[in-house]
Amino acid sequence: MNSTEEALSERGAWLWRRRMMLLVPVVGFLGLTGLFMARLNSGDPSRIPSALIGHPAPPTTLPPLPGLARNGEPVPSIDAALFQGKVTLVNVWASWCVPCREEASLLTGIAADRRIHVIGINYKDQADNARHFLDLYGNPFAANGVDSNGRASIEWGVYGVPETFVVGRDSRIAFKLIGPITPDNLVMVLKPEIERVLAPNSE
Repeated sequence: MNSTEEALSERGAWLWRRRMMLLVPVVGFLGLTGLFMARLNSGDPSRIPSALIGHPAPPTTLPPLPGLARNGEPVPSIDAALFQGKVTLVNVWASWCVPCREEASLLTGIAADRRIHVIGINYKDQADNARHFLDLYGNPFAANGVDSNGRASIEWGVYGVPETFVVGRDSRIAFKLIGPITPDNLVMVLKPEIERVLAPNSE
């Protein structure tokens, strides 16, 4: 092999190594993406575990939504005393949230069960829009707090809107549903979790 052939061979080897070095990050990225998608599709994304499950509900104090009434009475604000001695469903919602509209009638149905105390956390919303939303879709909330800056929702570990929490009589978070309540997950997931917490020997 003469010097020209050697130079070409070395250049070819260098180009091959360079291509491999460029491919490694791409292959690694595709592998991680595949792993993420496989794990995402392996279960129900609405049931992502929460670090708060089994822990006391955050000591939430939020102002009421101005002008909001239910059955002719002002809807009260949220404070920590609301969670004591009763099973509570906490729904994080907003008027700009499209899935919140879809779950509204289901929340109203849950609120008809007098064993359950349904309260809302209105997330980063405008008061007029929030009131209009509840006038239009119905108000299931026995109490509602305005989380104008989202700080309280962060303390609850909220990923996005809507999210729903089941809180036991001991004020501990028993279950978290990520995403909207649907007819399917209401029957298959949420109602069984509520009944579990309502059971006399659950705590």
